[in-house]
Amino acid sequence: APGLGDAVRVASVKAFVILDGTLLPIDRIAADRPFFSGKHKRHGMNVQVIADPFGRLLWASPALPGAVHDIRAAREHGILDALTDADIPCWADKAYRGASGTVRTPYWGRWETLSAGQKAVNRSHAKIRALGEQAVATLKSWRLLRKLRCSTTRITKLVQAVLTLHLTSSE
Repeated sequence: APGLGDAVRVASVKAFVILDGTLLPIDRIAADRPFFSGKHKRHGMNVQVIADPFGRLLWASPALPGAVHDIRAAREHGILDALTDADIPCWADKAYRGASGTVRTPYWGRWETLSAGQKAVNRSHAKIRALGEQAVATLKSWRLLRKLRCSTTRITKLVQAVLTLHLTSSE
C-alpha cells in the first residue's frame, strides 16, 4: 500500500484533495471505551481517507481507536502538515475545524444564523466534499470492512490490503 508521501506526490498534480474520516465498525464489549465513538454510538476504528477531485481513493491511514476525533487523527498521522508542506488545497468537513494551512472547512454555525453568502459557500463546499464520500464508500464496499470481528491490531493491515487491491485493480 502507498504511504502518505506517495499519496502526497500523486496529489501534488491534482487541483485539490478531499480529506474525510470514517468509522469502521468492530464488535467490542461495552467496557472497551477507547474504541467507542460517541458520535456514532458504536465501537469502531477511525480511518482517515484522502481522495482526488473525482472521488477516487488515493490513501487510507492506519486505523486508530474510534474515540479519536478526526482532526486529532489527521494530526497524529501528519496529514495536515504533509498537505500544507506540499501546498495542496484540501477540502474537509467541520470535523477538521481549526486545522491550519491549506485545509478548507465550511462556515461554522447554525444554518439560520449564517448569511446568504455563507450558506452559498457551504452548499458549494458540500457538493465538492460529496465526491470524497465516494472514496469512503469504495473502502466500505468491501464486505470484510463492514463489521470487523478480528483483533484491532490487524485492522490497519486489512485496510492497507484493501487499498492495495483497489489501487491495482483500478489502474
